[in-house]
Amino acid sequence: MIAIMSVPTIPFPTKNLLKSGLNNTESIHYQSTPEELVQDTLRIGEGVLNDTGALVIQTGEFTGRSPKDKFIVKDETTADSVHWNDFNIAIEPKYFDIIFNKVSAYLEQLPEIWVRDCYACADPRFRLNIRITNEKPWNNLFAYNMFLRPSDEELETFEPEWQILSAPGLKLDPRECGTRQSNAAVVSFKHKMILIAGTGYTGETKKGIFTILNYILPHQKKVLSMHCSANMGADGDTAIFFGLSGTGKTTLSADPNRKLIGDDEHAWTDDNIFNFEGGCYAKTINLTEEKEPEIYHAIRPGALVENVTFYPGSTKINFDDGSVTENTRVSYPLHFISNAIEPSIGSLPKNIFFLTCDAFGVLPPISKLTPGQAMYQFISGYTAKVAGTELGVTEPKPTFSACFGAPFLPLHPGKYAKMLGDKMQEHKVNVWMINTGWTGGPYGTGSRMKLKYTRAMITAVLDGQLNDVEFETDPVFGVDIPKECPNAPTEVLNPINTWADKAAFREKAKYLAGLFVKNFEKYADGVTEEVLAAAPKA
Repeated sequence: MIAIMSVPTIPFPTKNLLKSGLNNTESIHYQSTPEELVQDTLRIGEGVLNDTGALVIQTGEFTGRSPKDKFIVKDETTADSVHWNDFNIAIEPKYFDIIFNKVSAYLEQLPEIWVRDCYACADPRFRLNIRITNEKPWNNLFAYNMFLRPSDEELETFEPEWQILSAPGLKLDPRECGTRQSNAAVVSFKHKMILIAGTGYTGETKKGIFTILNYILPHQKKVLSMHCSANMGADGDTAIFFGLSGTGKTTLSADPNRKLIGDDEHAWTDDNIFNFEGGCYAKTINLTEEKEPEIYHAIRPGALVENVTFYPGSTKINFDDGSVTENTRVSYPLHFISNAIEPSIGSLPKNIFFLTCDAFGVLPPISKLTPGQAMYQFISGYTAKVAGTELGVTEPKPTFSACFGAPFLPLHPGKYAKMLGDKMQEHKVNVWMINTGWTGGPYGTGSRMKLKYTRAMITAVLDGQLNDVEFETDPVFGVDIPKECPNAPTEVLNPINTWADKAAFREKAKYLAGLFVKNFEKYADGVTEEVLAAAPKA
């Protein structure tokens, strides 16, 4: 039996981890190497190696996040500060205590567990120390890949501030535990703890830490947290890419001609942009060496690949097969990307890109936004949920996610929007909207915008090649569309030109504009006239 803790508090200093009165210290795998975690996974029969040496696992029943089963404890710490809604779902403190006792008792009776000390935030001024206790070795490998790794010297005095307890094999009783069903991810800001039960999906761990940083940094540190990727050019110019999962953050930030800061979670301080993480978590559906060489070559020993299948009779991954889920993934440390910056800190940004996957096929593939339009689009956060990213999503469907990350934002969206607006104005940042979705018609009729065209458009912005070109104004959305762009066909720039039926295009554009206007009604009282004037013409 493994004695982990009896109350929700930090159990022991790391330097005394194996001298803390544990009943069976041989069953505690502390700070295992990736090689050891791979071997442990193979030993217990829960993974195989592919032909390039990466570990391939199945996450079980859950192959995506379950946002309706993520809870925040509503207590004296959070009652008046968290923006309670369909994503920030309250749970009573008594249920946290019940779930904590069940998770800790479950982990204590296991024959072995895996424990890792790590941290988030590359800027040492904002470093957050984390201890993760896992039932599964492959979950611990994910933590190694995705979080920042302390040195041996740092581990000597490491004191965890937050803890994650992960027990995917534990099924909760919803009536007893106050949950919706047998799985849950529960955050307690009072106890500085995240409990994960009933799901092995690795992304719950990653987004749990993202959620708490989205509370701590803006609310307590006055620093803007962002759901974005970031990279930096040779001249030190930083670009950041906002977007929900599936819109291209990881793909477009992995640019061989620019240094990668990070692919998903960052903060914007008074003097820099810094990454929260130490790794990347990339979608692999339809992955090819030609389109995404950096990600493709990161699938090697130490990488963790989730929910893929092999070609028959082989260990070669069939990246085109979404039969398990469209949300196939790979996690790997940042240093697997040849041009990643270490530490992952960049200069203040010159360009911001809002990535959207427009399932209606009516938004331009690239457009320039005024400050008012930038705030309107940021607060709106329009995209299409891509199949597999969340439970129950089997095909793209339109959605509005405030600040391009509403499920992970504990505070009111207006807090993040105001901070972004102030920073854009202060630093005179150019803002662009990039549609990585459909062209030539809506989903089911048109086709997805070619990645090479999207890359060409972004490169043109970063190289200053659109500074002097002529623009035209979209009559419905009001954004400015370049009339030409190097290495991209002129005919794709204005989306109406790609549709055979122009009347159908105009009808669909007005319909989408109406969705924008309807969605924005709940924010109208809290924004300026400039932002309200940026609404599409429905």
